[in-house]
Amino acid sequence: MSTSTPTRPRGGDDGVEGAGNANGNGSANGNGGASSGSGGGSGSGRGRANASATVAPKRRFRPRTVRQAILYVLLVVVSLIIVLPLLWVLITSFKTDGDVITNPYGFIPNPFSTEAYATLSSGQQPIFRWLLNSFLAATLQTILILVTASAAAYALARLEFRGKKIVFGLIIATLLVPPVIFLIPNYLIVQNLGWLDTIWAISIPGAASAFGVFFLRQFFIGLPMEIEEAARIDGAGDLRIFLQIIVPLSRPALATLAVLSFLANWNDFLWPIYVLLSPENLTLQPGLSQLQGAYSTHFSIVMAGAVIASVPVLILFALAQRQIVDSVASSGVKG
Repeated sequence: MSTSTPTRPRGGDDGVEGAGNANGNGSANGNGGASSGSGGGSGSGRGRANASATVAPKRRFRPRTVRQAILYVLLVVVSLIIVLPLLWVLITSFKTDGDVITNPYGFIPNPFSTEAYATLSSGQQPIFRWLLNSFLAATLQTILILVTASAAAYALARLEFRGKKIVFGLIIATLLVPPVIFLIPNYLIVQNLGWLDTIWAISIPGAASAFGVFFLRQFFIGLPMEIEEAARIDGAGDLRIFLQIIVPLSRPALATLAVLSFLANWNDFLWPIYVLLSPENLTLQPGLSQLQGAYSTHFSIVMAGAVIASVPVLILFALAQRQIVDSVASSGVKG
């Protein structure tokens, strides 16, 4: 018995294949169109992205930037206010008397002259003797202030004794008294000691500095106690701790106090006039006042003397600038 499998007609196969081909071609064409459409869309999208990327964003001024600009402008203005008078003194010292009178505010000497410096160095006025007197007096008083103020400040900052707060309060109270109040008492003391017209008269009376005691005491309080306690365990006494630990650690503060004390004595005008009697024993500040005549004043000579008086101070500040900055920076650091 034979079995037969049903067969489809050939036309039906052809129809199916034709439909398959048609569907295949149609879908291929459709996909191609879609891909071409998507390609065009992505290309135009990339074009717009590149175009937007080439446009630089607008920068807006921030409040912090504006504040910094205003601060810089103020700093420049303050710097000019400080520097311009010094520059005017320097330029005026190279002018002639006629140029000073006709063009007092000009910053270009016409003609340029060194006659004022030649006059000062000719020996008519002992300006270099005054310069030496001022340097010796300021240096001696500075050394005495550093010794007395540092010792007193260490006692008030670290040692315990009765009445310590009262003593410190009395020292601070002297800062509120005008210095001119001590003029007559100090003069009587100097006169009784026989120090009139000597360098001791302008060095010793100011050796006890209340400001120096206060300044160094506040600095000593900020130093860490652990270092001193370790030294005491090793057997060090108060004097050794002060000389070998406190003083080296306080070098920036001592340098700052030294500069301030030197400048105070260097610029002192009133006290030397009362206690220095001979012209050759004068210091620089009262000596420069003698360059002015009773009926006429040579301004170029006076300004040349002011320039000479400023040179040692500028050198001192240049040498101690780093220590002063370290002192200011360490004042806000707690041990």
